[in-house]
Amino acid sequence: MTAERVKAYEELKNSLTNSHFLLIPDWKLPFKLYIDAFGEGLGAALHQTQIINDTPVEGLICFISRKIKPTEARYEESQMECLFLVWALEKLHYYLDGTVFYVITDCNAVKSLLNMKTPNRNMLKWQIAIQEYRGNITIVHKCGNIDKNSDGLSRWALANTTENLAWVPQEEHHIEGICVTDIGTEFFNQVKKSYKIDKNCHILSRILMKDCKDP
Repeated sequence: MTAERVKAYEELKNSLTNSHFLLIPDWKLPFKLYIDAFGEGLGAALHQTQIINDTPVEGLICFISRKIKPTEARYEESQMECLFLVWALEKLHYYLDGTVFYVITDCNAVKSLLNMKTPNRNMLKWQIAIQEYRGNITIVHKCGNIDKNSDGLSRWALANTTENLAWVPQEEHHIEGICVTDIGTEFFNQVKKSYKIDKNCHILSRILMKDCKDP
């Protein structure tokens, strides 16, 4: 990287983190959460409209981003956006808990997530995760490039490492060992015999046998 690019990067970083650029949140006013997923990155920008010099100004409160995990790369676009909404709400919980806020997205699946009638397993999990915000959250769908901040964050997202405050741990499922045991015929005979002895199993067995005989 050339010295010119390093200088430009440092100037941009200082501008984004400068106190004159970021607004101090007003907990009495609603927030706007812009979210975007692009390729291998996720980005979110939390905004708020405040009165500055007698003029309403929508400014930036904070922003987060991260690269997606390998397991998430298999998700469809609609699933990715819903996953990202849940991630953004979790990371910005201390800003949004108990406040009124709007989620601005260009994905229809996110807008319908709260009231989805027949969600799949992942969608159901995410639907449950955002229920605590029901009554305070309003999801607004807008087409196109709705916010340059969230769009840029998703395109140049930070690495998903511990150095990133918005990181998410990788799921690790290690197989410690596999044990194969041969169960003898005697054991199965004991199980079958117990069905006839146990009252509840005997009744259930009769019902199942009757259903199997019926055409």
